[in-house]
Amino acid sequence: MEVGIVGSTGYGGVELYRLLSNHPNVNVCILYSSSLEGSSYAEQYPHLSGLSQERVKPIMIEEMQQLDFVFLAVPSGVSKELAHKLIGKKAKAIDLSGDLRLKDPGEYEEWYKGESAPQDVLEKAVYGLTEINRRAIREADLIANPGCFPTATLLGLAPLYQQDLIEPQSLIVDAKTGLSGAGRKATQSSHFAETQENLRIYKVHQHQHTPEIEQQLKEWSSEAGPITFTTHLIPMTRGIMVTMYADLKDTCTTEQLHTRYQSFYEKHPFVRIRPVGQFPSTKEVFGTNFCDLSIKADPRTNRVTIVSVIDNLVKGAAGQAVQNMNVMLGLDEMTGLHHYPIYP
Repeated sequence: MEVGIVGSTGYGGVELYRLLSNHPNVNVCILYSSSLEGSSYAEQYPHLSGLSQERVKPIMIEEMQQLDFVFLAVPSGVSKELAHKLIGKKAKAIDLSGDLRLKDPGEYEEWYKGESAPQDVLEKAVYGLTEINRRAIREADLIANPGCFPTATLLGLAPLYQQDLIEPQSLIVDAKTGLSGAGRKATQSSHFAETQENLRIYKVHQHQHTPEIEQQLKEWSSEAGPITFTTHLIPMTRGIMVTMYADLKDTCTTEQLHTRYQSFYEKHPFVRIRPVGQFPSTKEVFGTNFCDLSIKADPRTNRVTIVSVIDNLVKGAAGQAVQNMNVMLGLDEMTGLHHYPIYP
């Protein structure tokens, strides 16, 4: 296949390049950028010296339309201008931004502070949470790849919501992320002196991934409503840990919940359920497409705690996009993604 990466000079773009360059079904990987066209990719990313001979092209719509797949690894606000130009053409598209995830244009405009994509494009886009939406993904031509926080959160909550085990109004989601989630462009909040040896809460009650999580929870449960979702920046490069708390509807033991999670995800190779009493850490999924989950009931309060960890650049972005491409092609979803974690 011939694939294109738009936004190839960002962290998500270069991670896509790493994965697609080692994918057995990808022959050609074309790199596009709106700001660094003409530059050598290895000059932008010296770790690719001697490995990449590609030069970055300007965005060329007609050329992109004739590729097999196009990955839109661009900031929110850009994809909505590109996605509709690919619909109906040869190329299938996977959008890694937030432009196509929210089905209600009003919600997008409220949370992203910009004009929504056209309604017909939103209706065409399939939400790409692979483990939950595989059937629709298989038939899709346009995928809205989930956000990093929603991926970790929704995979952690799916069994509880779909099996009606918790009181939805009691849910609290506490999320922590490494710095690469903020992108490559330097800002004061990502400055070394501002982040090293520091823990910072941000976007309190304002994070744009909130409505994305709520939208999916409402599909699973008519009782689902607004959630409490808080995010924190921690001084590491990669990784997300989401810790979720909720009231159980009925008394359940940790062992019973663990069995339900194992059964729910038994056919999903990228979700690993940890043994009872063992909790995952971000380093244990570093560089991989795995989501590791652990769950524990508290008989004293009749509450449940769920811990979910992912690599935000892989399962939270590029890896899940490649996983979705595999499903769309009818390939084994692990194709090109069977990597062991980098440890320590």
